[in-house]
Amino acid sequence: MMIKNILLAAFLGCAISAVDAQTLTQPPEVQAAFTKGTRQASGKPGDKYWQNKGIYNISVTVNPPDKTIKGTEQITYTNNSPDELKSLNMKLIMNMHRGGRTPKPEAGIQVDKITADGKAIAWDNATASKTNQMIDLPKALKSKGTVKLNIDWHFQLSDGTQGGREGWIDQTSYFLAYFYPRLSVYDDYLGWDTQEHTGGLEFYNDFNDYTLNVTVPKNFVVWATGDLQNPAKVLHPETAKKLAASLTSDSTIHIANVQDVAAKTVTAQNPTNTWTFTSKNISDVTLGLSDTYVWDGASVVVDKNTGRRASVQAAFPDKSADFHHSVQFSRNALGWFSNNWPGVPYPFSKSTAFQGTADMEYPMMVNDSPADDLAFAQLVQDHEQAHTYFPFYMGINESRYPFMDEGWATTLEYLIGISERGQQKADAFYKQFRIVGWATRFNHANEVPVITPADQVRSGQGNNYYNKPSLSYLALKDMLGDELFKKALHTYMDNWNGKHPIPWDYFNSMNTGSGKDLTWFFHNWFYTPFYTDLALESAAKGGDGYTINIKNIGGFAHPFDVVLTYADGSTDKFHQTPIVWEKDQKQVTVAVKAAKEVTSITLDNGIFMDADVKNNSWTATK
Repeated sequence: MMIKNILLAAFLGCAISAVDAQTLTQPPEVQAAFTKGTRQASGKPGDKYWQNKGIYNISVTVNPPDKTIKGTEQITYTNNSPDELKSLNMKLIMNMHRGGRTPKPEAGIQVDKITADGKAIAWDNATASKTNQMIDLPKALKSKGTVKLNIDWHFQLSDGTQGGREGWIDQTSYFLAYFYPRLSVYDDYLGWDTQEHTGGLEFYNDFNDYTLNVTVPKNFVVWATGDLQNPAKVLHPETAKKLAASLTSDSTIHIANVQDVAAKTVTAQNPTNTWTFTSKNISDVTLGLSDTYVWDGASVVVDKNTGRRASVQAAFPDKSADFHHSVQFSRNALGWFSNNWPGVPYPFSKSTAFQGTADMEYPMMVNDSPADDLAFAQLVQDHEQAHTYFPFYMGINESRYPFMDEGWATTLEYLIGISERGQQKADAFYKQFRIVGWATRFNHANEVPVITPADQVRSGQGNNYYNKPSLSYLALKDMLGDELFKKALHTYMDNWNGKHPIPWDYFNSMNTGSGKDLTWFFHNWFYTPFYTDLALESAAKGGDGYTINIKNIGGFAHPFDVVLTYADGSTDKFHQTPIVWEKDQKQVTVAVKAAKEVTSITLDNGIFMDADVKNNSWTATK
């Protein structure tokens, strides 16, 4: 067992064995960050917090149906850390397509040339075959210093038709994600992020500035992260006019309909067009292109105080019935998220939905597969756009702590679903799609704490990333009430907007924002191998009601209802928030008043589905 794994095992052992102490154990590197003053117990970044930054100027040439993508880029990288850096770690995500010890020559990123401040850096594509590659600098990069990297590269686009996050969708429709060499995050608690990307887990990026130039043949439209800087040069004048109109329109405008595409009157008729997009302080860029997709657009007010609008666009084959609703789905989602939950104005200038097969989020873009069920299509798009806040508004390390973004996107997907479909349908869908498989069919002996780093979770990964954290956020919302929960959530988001939070920053920010010590709650939900299973052990009549003894078999501190059924068939429901478990998370006694003769008492967990409902009821004896 490597030292890293020994430390992790010790950390998890402390976390699980400290149930009674209920302390939020930290791994050594996190403890060190607090000691150094880069993070603080209030939840705010410390006075010594820092993060590095890159300015990327990327030019890409794509010539469908050729699958070869050629690119060149300059990275101006500033070392804001207190450390001198003799080497830099490059992220080469496309290398996940290389297999085995001897990669195929055409697979993955092929770097043709790389220099640092004009001096050549040795590079061997045969050995640089994984998704991390350390490069030695000709001259050490001092603290507060800057280095300029120039890189020429190419790769073969993969097949994106099988649910891939990037690749070709058809012979002339491509989606490019993670397509350029980038510098890994160098942070205050781990140093270089060297976690290999294997295709399953997600990403961790710095906040950078980007200029993206995409050269394609005429009749190809490019959709990308960032603001299009040269619409008059790359679009037919009528198309440019409709695009401009969509930026202030509530109604969907068909920027390029199927007739326009067929007539080849969408783009400027130069042999090639170079589309230029810019974006600042953003964690990634991605792009889609096609000469057959139609193009819709509109906009929505996302900040009522300033009247700021965000553009919403969609690119898709005309035959995709659900995508004809995509722009209005986006208008609803961005407006709702901005004004309800999380209640932070959408931070970007636009959002584009591109029809691929990934069901995946990117800054200012989503790549979603088509769906026959409009409600499901809307839910998927809602989920991906909810990721705008987690991880893109806050630079979360999804690779290590995916519950910090997937759990929130799942929660926001549920909350907006209530407004779209009503409480009953939203509850039913959330339980069916997110909870029932875990609550009633998963072997709970295999549970591991949510805090476990993702690359160490061997079973039930989706439960740890989506289901359990989402339920924890909803349980906390139930316990604090909407107003206080939102105050605490905004404290967390304000503290870490544009920065790199870790779980302990969330815990501490929520404590500070709520004005409460929630250590017991966070320990219960994140540090234990618990699940949801209550048992009604006994009910005793006394005075004007009943005293009910409830055992928490599963262990999670979640809300539930005590439902009294009367002799006349009517019912009363008594809601219990998770606060009832604060003192004892194994057993609780609840007293309720009975208005009439009671025939039965039942525990109803709602969306916190019970693993075994057979022991959730009590029946009065005659």
